[in-house]
Amino acid sequence: MPVYRTAMEDLHHWKQRKNQKPLIIRGARQVGKTWLMREFGKTAFEKTVYINFDNNQRMKDLFLADLNVERIVMGLELYAGHKIDSENTLLIFDEVQEVPEALTSLKYFNETASQYQIICAGSLLGVALHQGTSFPVGKVEFLDLHPLSFIEFMQAMNKGQYVELLLKGDFELATTFKQEYIELLRYYYYVGGMPEAVQAFSGNRDFYEVREIQQQILEAYEQDFSKHAPSSIVPRIRMLWNSIPAQLAKENRKFMYGLIKEGARAKEYELALLWLSDCGLVHKVHRVTTSQIPLKAYEDLKAFKIFLGDVGLLSCMVRLRQDTLLDGNELFREFKGALTEQYVLQQLKTKKGIQTYYWTNERGSAEIDFVIDNGNNVIPIEVKAELNLQAKSLRIYRDTFNPTLSIRTNMADYHEQGWLLNLPLWAVERVLEITLKGTIQTDVSIHSHEFMN
Repeated sequence: MPVYRTAMEDLHHWKQRKNQKPLIIRGARQVGKTWLMREFGKTAFEKTVYINFDNNQRMKDLFLADLNVERIVMGLELYAGHKIDSENTLLIFDEVQEVPEALTSLKYFNETASQYQIICAGSLLGVALHQGTSFPVGKVEFLDLHPLSFIEFMQAMNKGQYVELLLKGDFELATTFKQEYIELLRYYYYVGGMPEAVQAFSGNRDFYEVREIQQQILEAYEQDFSKHAPSSIVPRIRMLWNSIPAQLAKENRKFMYGLIKEGARAKEYELALLWLSDCGLVHKVHRVTTSQIPLKAYEDLKAFKIFLGDVGLLSCMVRLRQDTLLDGNELFREFKGALTEQYVLQQLKTKKGIQTYYWTNERGSAEIDFVIDNGNNVIPIEVKAELNLQAKSLRIYRDTFNPTLSIRTNMADYHEQGWLLNLPLWAVERVLEITLKGTIQTDVSIHSHEFMN
């Protein structure tokens, strides 16, 4: 069964706009960019012309010759074997980073032939764009595609009614079925959101097959290091990449170059970190020093945390066994906080209009795991893996900055407590809607529950 992606709705909105520009989908390898584009073409257009520039010399030559749009369209028609009706045909350029001239051509399509509807994607597109591939800002639109969110995962697991409860904000009824949400969340920590892993698990519940798929994805990433990164930084990319689980295992998850190797310095690994970030393989979350909008103006560029793109890949990297995750285990408790922060960050990344940071005070005696800027307010979010009702750092943050809303997310039930909102981990994806409303008016009492038995 195909997985449901909320990004499909974004593509339909793009199609309906009168002044649409060529659309570029950004995202890491194997997050589902190609499937999304082709499925959109199949369901929303009469015809699709799909071009994959990887090892496609004929199409490379077409764009290398010149960037005359009429000539390019004629070449695409010859390649496709039929006329291209701009109103009813979707043009898809895949692995477009392989031919920089194809990216540049988007400028001319936008300026002189905007009737053509074009979507592009590429596994290493972020790297290509950062290297200065030529096309003017303002001539294209972007859509970021991430691994499946928890809500998308539940859809794939055929739990649409549970999703509907969350989308309605009916936390009173959702809490009645919290055991089901908790079980699904345990699965999500293990399976994650990579489409191939989710599709396999939704079909047969085979944990071992999931791990094989995740291992193959991780191996493909490592092959990309050698194949596409500058040879001078490949060893540093590998060392930095392999250090991420150790970075997240620390109680204070601030990134430390010394964990890569003894004596390592920032300037030695800046390019390696930039490359991983441009590929969409890691997320960099900077510290902020205050609570004013826009938070970006107050970020500390020297202090940051690093997260992977997917919680399932992280659990694979640390060789987490399914019995350890599902049954609970003392060995797992030490790393559970890291998985939980990774999970929360992953959900925040799927929300448009949110900038994500973290905060510590100058003495380092208080830390807020995530601080988000939704354009209107700054909201602190404290993350706990289990049932933890203490909020020491949140209180310090509130006393210092007096935010309109503070959020604690853990395995306790939804509960409004004056200045503090307790949001269950299984509902954290609804944080943007909640913060834009202030709070959702629901009164659900807190009940004790342990995430791991």
